[in-house]
Amino acid sequence: MKKILLFCFIISSLFSRANDPSFKIGLMKYNGGGDWYANLETSLPNLIRFCNQNLGTNIQAEQGIVEAASPELFDYPFVHMTGHGNWVLSATEADNLRKYLIGGGFLHIDDNFGIDPFVRPQMKKVFPELDFVELPFSHPVYHQKFEFPEGLPKIHEHDGKPAQGFGLIYEGRLVCFYSFECDLGDGWEDYDVHKDSPEQHQKALRMGANLLQYVFNQP
Repeated sequence: MKKILLFCFIISSLFSRANDPSFKIGLMKYNGGGDWYANLETSLPNLIRFCNQNLGTNIQAEQGIVEAASPELFDYPFVHMTGHGNWVLSATEADNLRKYLIGGGFLHIDDNFGIDPFVRPQMKKVFPELDFVELPFSHPVYHQKFEFPEGLPKIHEHDGKPAQGFGLIYEGRLVCFYSFECDLGDGWEDYDVHKDSPEQHQKALRMGANLLQYVFNQP
């Protein structure tokens, strides 16, 4: 309980004082055979650098790697996961992830083309009572420091589908954001990885920054 209370205090006060304690954001390592490490080298580090420069955050430069069943999950106010393939949650992992999200944590799932068939059934293990809902363009997550009046930006083209932002909302609070057909994480990576245009790279970083700012500003 003390860890959860401290965790919530750090989140709620992050933007109110310049000297808040430094903390890490996490990358989810998961089972099932999917490539959880798909964007490991530069994706989150670039987003962290962008947020520290543009939002005034004090996030540690390197992401942490954490598993859903680990007690260390509660050390991370924001956890990102991505990949192209299978993802399987055990009952223990689902229970710990539920406690983390109810206790103030936040999960960003980023479809890297291929993980979609597994997202909804696995998150049903975590929140059997909830369904993903598409967030309207008016949702605050699209209107933080950076404005996205048309919702989630399309970073990479896969099969012609529009980018969509889905959420799990528990007792009025967005606890999980699922970016579908978008590839935000790929857009955060270094230019040499995908050779995105500077405009696309900036769109991806700005949307990622909005996610973090929204999470830290939630009551």
